Amino acid sequence: MLNSIRNGGKDNLDIYSTFPVAFSIFYKTKLENKLQHINIQHFETQNGKILDIPLSYQLFGKELYSAPIVLINHALTGNSDVAGENGWWKSLVGEGKVIDTNQFTIICFNIPGNGFDGFFIDNYEDFTVQDIASVFLQGLKKLKIKKLFALVGGSIGGSIGWEMQALDNNLAEKFIPIATDFKTSDWLHSQCLVQKFLLESEEKPLEKARVHAILCYRTPESLNSRFNREIDSEKQILKSHDWLNFHGDRLNERFSLKAYKLVNHLLMNINGKEKELENINAEIHLVSVDSDLFYPAFEIKNTYQLLQNKNKNVQYHEIKSIHGHDAFLMEYQQLNTILKPIF
Repeated sequence: MLNSIRNGGKDNLDIYSTFPVAFSIFYKTKLENKLQHINIQHFETQNGKILDIPLSYQLFGKELYSAPIVLINHALTGNSDVAGENGWWKSLVGEGKVIDTNQFTIICFNIPGNGFDGFFIDNYEDFTVQDIASVFLQGLKKLKIKKLFALVGGSIGGSIGWEMQALDNNLAEKFIPIATDFKTSDWLHSQCLVQKFLLESEEKPLEKARVHAILCYRTPESLNSRFNREIDSEKQILKSHDWLNFHGDRLNERFSLKAYKLVNHLLMNINGKEKELENINAEIHLVSVDSDLFYPAFEIKNTYQLLQNKNKNVQYHEIKSIHGHDAFLMEYQQLNTILKPIF
């Protein structure tokens, strides 16, 4: 019955067809922005494990099948709540924003096991980024979505996007990976290895890992210019010290150790291949951050050069910022300027 509702009662409904008006009003009122669920049955991972996976998602903007569709893949501790009052990217996604909910249908899946829907994965090492990409593609298939106007992803969300494009070369008209790459570099693997060691600590593992992660997401100039060696007079510690502790504690309140271990493992296992890029048919817009220590700009420039050499339709954009990897969540004016012509 649920699939019948999603498909408007038509098995082969085209993605741009329109629901009857009465049903559209019901759909928009009852389903938009709400956490929804698809059961991916008998999914086989790359290492041969077979299991059922509950895949959750949210929709924003125009009702499904009535407008061009934009898929946004969230980052490490993110989730499907991409727009609206609590949306982590509401500066970019919303009414009149660069990704305009008056013009597009926006869909965002939760990485299975991120805990936003209450689902966790114990045997997280069974999964790779390609597995998550396959789950997302099956989710789109279940929703009868055959073509995306755009696929956008920041950080690991963009890496999942690369794998989705490799598995379905005609998936999206436009692909916009932001502060990310199609592979795990030696540098990224090394940082995630430190994260793994910290996540296996007996005392405050999540908080420790978060403090280290933030130092990967920001830069020396970012922290130095913000805090300037100021002391918290009440706690008698550097304000930067207190700020890092705060972020560690806050993540512990809203995120799970199991989820963190999973996504860190995924970051260590982005196994895209250069030859897989040759057949991607999307218009590709690579967005880097000039000060990124996590996915360095030179790596993304190398990918740009690789794609250029393969005569792909590719453009390179760069955010200028002192804030490092996190700039894609901070430098909204620059990102708006980059994205506006694309949308």
